[in-house]
Amino acid sequence: MIPAASGSQTLKDATNEAIRDWINHPDDTHYIIGSVVGPHPYPDMVARFQSVISEEIRWQLEEKTGYPNPSKIIACVGGGSNAAGAFYHYLDELSVELIAVEAAGEGVETGKTAATTRKGTPGILHGSKSLLMQTADGQVVEPHSISAGLDYPGIGPLHAHLFESGRGKFLAVTDQEALDAAFELARLEGIIPALESAHAIAALKQIVLKEDENVVICLSGRGDKDLATYMVASDRY
Repeated sequence: MIPAASGSQTLKDATNEAIRDWINHPDDTHYIIGSVVGPHPYPDMVARFQSVISEEIRWQLEEKTGYPNPSKIIACVGGGSNAAGAFYHYLDELSVELIAVEAAGEGVETGKTAATTRKGTPGILHGSKSLLMQTADGQVVEPHSISAGLDYPGIGPLHAHLFESGRGKFLAVTDQEALDAAFELARLEGIIPALESAHAIAALKQIVLKEDENVVICLSGRGDKDLATYMVASDRY
């Protein structure tokens, strides 16, 4: 286990270091990533592996409701692996609304954000063309999010396509809104979500829902890793 010590020491920097090590040691190193970013075929491979999420959504919904399609699927997006998996079997089901939630950080216009679809432009990062936050001369802009998994200056090419084609709806949630949603879920359901997943939960307040809709929210991880952050914030709740 080698920690990433450069930059913001989050997803972008860990990916940088992994690719550097792979390139410098091709004889004994194999590159593997868990997000839908990086050079082809990795974004496609990860999306296909993660598609077990939407496969399971389909059979669980059919078992519970008699119909495999929800009205909406909501998932957080940094690189976007959990969202790619949750959306995968519904990409061509146009009756299902796909809602991706990015990290607004301290606010989309504050300069401390990871809302790529709001602030990004086409470019190449980690070997794939997608949307990324960059300066006019192509230097990557450092992202910000309270959640390490969403603290990424781009999105995977699948999500960039969903955004540009209009197939996916993209929302942005601030650090504070994510914390509020995490504590609310913990109180109501006894579930402590990862801070990444809390962004998807918080997005519910931005969506108009009908009483008869079936809405699926992808909880992409447990909040064990974020307990230190939650404990610092707990006196406000």
